[in-house]
Amino acid sequence: MLFFAASAKESGMAKKIAAPALKDGEQLATVITRLKRANGQMNAVIRMLEEGRNCEDVVTQIAAVNKAINTAAFTLISSSLKECISEGKQNSPEVTEKLQKLFLSLA
Repeated sequence: MLFFAASAKESGMAKKIAAPALKDGEQLATVITRLKRANGQMNAVIRMLEEGRNCEDVVTQIAAVNKAINTAAFTLISSSLKECISEGKQNSPEVTEKLQKLFLSLA
């Protein structure tokens, strides 16, 4: 699956084609499942707040949402790294820089 930027006329630039987040369909499905679970947990947190639930319960659920999102992100990054290495791009300075920025964004 490829994602296209706005048309060249709209953006004033040539079309860009971005690579898919992951080529490994199984890993992609795992990440999507985790994010859907986190989304459900987040909706539960909102309901808990609206219902006036106690702080400890709400914070516990927020921590669970945070962990689910971070796990999805780390799974995505580690799988992407594995794909880069398997494609022989491991020595690319651009790949190294991008991966460092991604890891740091989660720190």
